[in-house]
Amino acid sequence: MNRNLTNYHSHTLYCDGHAHIETFIKEAIRQGFHSYGVSPHAPLPWATRWTMLECEMPVFIYEMNQLKEKYKDSIELYTGMEIDYIDEKLNPQAELFRKARLDYRIGSVHMLYNPSGELVDVDLHPDKFKTMLQNKFGNDAEGLIDNYFTKIKAMLQNGGFDIVGHIDKISYNIENCRKGITESEQYIKHIEDVLSMVKEKGYILEINTKAYEKLGVTYLGTNHFHYIKELDIPVTVNSDSHYPELINAGRQYALSKLKESGINHVMELHSGKWEETKIYL
Repeated sequence: MNRNLTNYHSHTLYCDGHAHIETFIKEAIRQGFHSYGVSPHAPLPWATRWTMLECEMPVFIYEMNQLKEKYKDSIELYTGMEIDYIDEKLNPQAELFRKARLDYRIGSVHMLYNPSGELVDVDLHPDKFKTMLQNKFGNDAEGLIDNYFTKIKAMLQNGGFDIVGHIDKISYNIENCRKGITESEQYIKHIEDVLSMVKEKGYILEINTKAYEKLGVTYLGTNHFHYIKELDIPVTVNSDSHYPELINAGRQYALSKLKESGINHVMELHSGKWEETKIYL
C-alpha cells in the first residue's frame, strides 16, 4: 500500500469534471491509491454549468455502489458530495442531502450575495474575478472579504458536513486584485476566527492542492499552516481534480509543508472510518 495516497475531492462528468467516474478510479488504482472518493457538486434548485442535477443523485449513488463492488479488491471507494452553503435554506443541512446515502460530505462556498442581493459566482479565473469584483461588488475588496468569510462562518455554524472545502479559495484572486490584502489585519483575523470555529466544531480541514500546478498555491495557504499546528486541527489533503491525470497533483508538496509546520498526521478513510494516519515522505 502506498502511504498517504488518498483523495476525497474530485469531479467527474456528473458535474464539471472531464471524465467518467471509472476513468478516475482506474487512474487512482494505476497510481497506487488505497482510498478514493468522488464528490460531485451538489444540485441547486436551478440548473448550472457546474452542478449535478437532483435527478442524477440516485444514479450517481447507484453507480458508485456498483463500482465499489467491482473494484473492492483493488481500492477503497467512497461516495461523497461537495455541497454549497448559499443561505439558511440552501446548505449541507438540507433534507435532500441529509437523506442521501453518502459516505462523507464536503461543505464549500463558491457564491456570495452582493450588496444588490444578486447571487454571484466568485470562484473564477483571476481575470474574470477582477471584472466581477469591479462590476458586482463595486471594487470593494475588503467588503468581499468580509462577505466571504461571514458566509464561511455561517456554514461552519450550520453544519451538515465532514470536510471544510478550500477554506480560503478567494486568497489568490483577491491578492491579485489588491497586493498585500491577504496579509492585512482584517484578512488574518478572519482566518484565525474561521480556524478556531473549525476546531470548535470538530470538522476536518481540507488542504486543497488543485491550484498548485498552475499557481503554486494551496487552499488553505501554507503561510497559515502554523495555525493548524497550534489548534491541532485534523486535516486531509485533496486534489479537487477535474481531470484523472491530476488526482495526485500537489500532494507531496502539501504533505511536506505540513510536516515542516510540525503536523505529522492526516485524516484518511480506512474501512469506512476516519483515522489519523502518519505522514510518510
